[in-house]
Amino acid sequence: MNLHANAALSLNRRRLLCRRVVDERWTVTKAAGAAEVSVRCARKWVGRYRIDGELGLLDHSSAPCSIPHRTSEERVQAIAALRRLRFTGPEIAETLGMALSTVSGILTRIGMGKLGRLGLEPAQRYERQRPGELIHIDVKKLGRIERGAGHRVTGKRRTNPERTDAAGRRRKQVGWEFVHIAIDDCSRLAYAEVLGDEKATTVVAFLRRAVAFFARHGMTVEQLLTDNGSGYRSLVHAIACRALGIRHLRTRAYRPQTNGKAERFIRTMLGPTARSTATAPSAPPLSMAGSGTTTISENTQRSVTSPRSPASTSEPTFSVPTTRGHASAARETLVLLCAGCTRLSRRSVD
Repeated sequence: MNLHANAALSLNRRRLLCRRVVDERWTVTKAAGAAEVSVRCARKWVGRYRIDGELGLLDHSSAPCSIPHRTSEERVQAIAALRRLRFTGPEIAETLGMALSTVSGILTRIGMGKLGRLGLEPAQRYERQRPGELIHIDVKKLGRIERGAGHRVTGKRRTNPERTDAAGRRRKQVGWEFVHIAIDDCSRLAYAEVLGDEKATTVVAFLRRAVAFFARHGMTVEQLLTDNGSGYRSLVHAIACRALGIRHLRTRAYRPQTNGKAERFIRTMLGPTARSTATAPSAPPLSMAGSGTTTISENTQRSVTSPRSPASTSEPTFSVPTTRGHASAARETLVLLCAGCTRLSRRSVD
């Protein structure tokens, strides 16, 4: 029972009212006065008690027994069929000549209110069996933070200073940073560097350092999965993959979901990290990349379909490269991927 604050009769009070009338032969008027309710209310509960007994004292549904103007089941099925074809609510209402509010209410009632992946092909999830069998590589382009956060955080607008290069062209000084990440499909061991561009030579140099990083953790890279960026389609990258003995795979055009493990890792880094360091300026540009390590917690939940090997349960790491000249400005980010949650912590590198 869900009684409101001003209800006069609880379940026990209703039972007492009915027993006084039925068993003790009180009049309905006298029993209503003793219970401090109206005669009409007392007569209702006594009538229910005489017909249904104790069950009659429970609250009944307030929904009407019949709704003559309810939308027919055939029309509801038509709305569901159009929804599976990824029609929006306004499109369904226009097609069937119905009110948008009616269509929205029906979609919510049948559990199809949110479009989501309704009507799309099911997601194909996979996980390789051996560490190093497949490495995901991706690049995230981020704007550099100059002199702290922008106007959305501080309320003060800052200008992007310009300079004139040797060719006489005006260029912005703040520029961009490119986060290159590599993550193992089986163990989720991750390696990342913040570099100045995503050219073919930069991509190849990062690939060599990533392969060396995984080799230090006992992994031999066999396959590589990237998107269709110009650096990954270059001849230099193809030669580097052949020299390293790595088979290069590329995702289908406009299908970043195929490289979803790298995309998810980037989103994990950007969430709490970006908010916690919103007022911290970017580090000076890096002239050369160093190495670093990250690890996965021992409490990491193993995959049900493909349990990770004992060698892959040592903690994977994410590290921002450091240089001798800018060691005090570099930061190392330790990513602990635990069961169901991710904790991000940042500390300065001395």
